[in-house]
Amino acid sequence: MWHLLALGCIFFPGLFMLSRRYLRRNYPALTDGDIVTISTRHWISKDYVLFGTPYMAYDIYAMYLCYWHKHRAKQENGQHSTSFNIVTGFLKGNILIVLHHLLLLLIFLPITMFYRKGLGDFFLGCLYLTELSTPFVCFAKILSQLGKQNTLLYKVNGLIVMVTFFLCRILVFPYMYWAYGRQYGIAAHRVPFHIPRHCTVAIAILMAPQVYWLTLIIRKAVRCVKSVKSE
Repeated sequence: MWHLLALGCIFFPGLFMLSRRYLRRNYPALTDGDIVTISTRHWISKDYVLFGTPYMAYDIYAMYLCYWHKHRAKQENGQHSTSFNIVTGFLKGNILIVLHHLLLLLIFLPITMFYRKGLGDFFLGCLYLTELSTPFVCFAKILSQLGKQNTLLYKVNGLIVMVTFFLCRILVFPYMYWAYGRQYGIAAHRVPFHIPRHCTVAIAILMAPQVYWLTLIIRKAVRCVKSVKSE
């Protein structure tokens, strides 16, 4: 996991810098803005959507399977539930993440592949950046499953989760508005009135669950700190 994350951190910025250097040296007539725009376009920005889309459907099934195994263990201890109750219980407990995945699968995919017409690479890249916190969130769950909640590694990883989640899933949205406003000489708070309304609505829908999940992460961190102090 870590080596893939490191390779990604090297590959994409490295490709961007090499592209800028090549274009500046061989196409002196291009402005800095032209060079940056060309350097940010890459076939993988679109193809990765196709590659990553099946994950959304798979992850819903994987989460349900984990939930099902938990209830199977309870049934072995004498607590019986019907299949319908298990499904409804799963949906009630994970409704936000399921809706989030379905939103990306049914709306984000068609827009990215067919309706944006090659525009919006910057915003697409920002949305990809939201997944930077995911490896650390998953690693925290793995450590918890292994009973490592009291280790230094778990606590450091928890701090990284909060920082990356805030930067990449919360702050990235106002940053997109600020960057757009800077590009066109518009104050950030005026940007929503200069772009299509459905874009702002989509951003609000994407951001709302992120804020909720961040509050859960912070609450968990506070409980962890309090438990340490009480020992």
